Amino acid sequence: MRLILRLPALLLLLLLLLPGPATARWEGSPTLARIAERGEVRVGLSGDYKPFSWEEPAGHFEGLDVDMAESLAGDLDAKLVFVRTSWPSLMEDLAAGKFDIAMGGISITAERARVALFSDPILADGKAPIARCADKARFQTLAEIDREGVTVIVNPGGTNEKFARANITRATLVLHKDNASIFEEIVEGRADVMMTDAIETRIMAREHPALCAINPDKPFTHAEKAYLLPQDEVFKTRIDDWLGRLEAIGALQQIIRKWVE
Repeated sequence: MRLILRLPALLLLLLLLLPGPATARWEGSPTLARIAERGEVRVGLSGDYKPFSWEEPAGHFEGLDVDMAESLAGDLDAKLVFVRTSWPSLMEDLAAGKFDIAMGGISITAERARVALFSDPILADGKAPIARCADKARFQTLAEIDREGVTVIVNPGGTNEKFARANITRATLVLHKDNASIFEEIVEGRADVMMTDAIETRIMAREHPALCAINPDKPFTHAEKAYLLPQDEVFKTRIDDWLGRLEAIGALQQIIRKWVE
């Protein structure tokens, strides 16, 4: 399903302040040629990962990367079309050409980088636990999490599952396909802990008073978030140029603060 959104007035104003890129620099990009021919840029989103993107109510996307996608569409002078993807199908959907760029909190990994390109990073993060506040002291380290009698829950298909499978050998690992409701499983006592990006643990702890982010300032790993791109070097340069201009006027930082702080 494809969804079309309009650029907000604030981001439109910010874009008007940006110097426009020289068109000749972007010749030779099949992705940019398709965007120009269709008059639309297709952005893949999972819609299940706060604060980057989520669907609420159905058919309405919000989040940090929704604002960024609207900024990009304005910069490309193209209509914005959201295309639903999922973490298990993300790379397949990119290879199939279902979207021009994927956003929504995607971590740069060597595995993904072997078959695709990434934009310059927009922020850095890492895996950290979230659990019921009453159990916070029990799950300070990986060793304390990976114990018999502990139930670790994870959403399938992305870096959360990869990290959990690499580090959980004694605890019970449970896959929960609906990332939008996975934290309720911990609240209700059907799971004990989840390890996800620290930025998400902070957001979910605010939304669920029974849950606490555990040491989000000292995550177990370090990873950078960026935008997933087809193997089109000119298109990557065009995306990095847009990001650089947004950062230069403080618009990137403003959007991040809006959704994270």
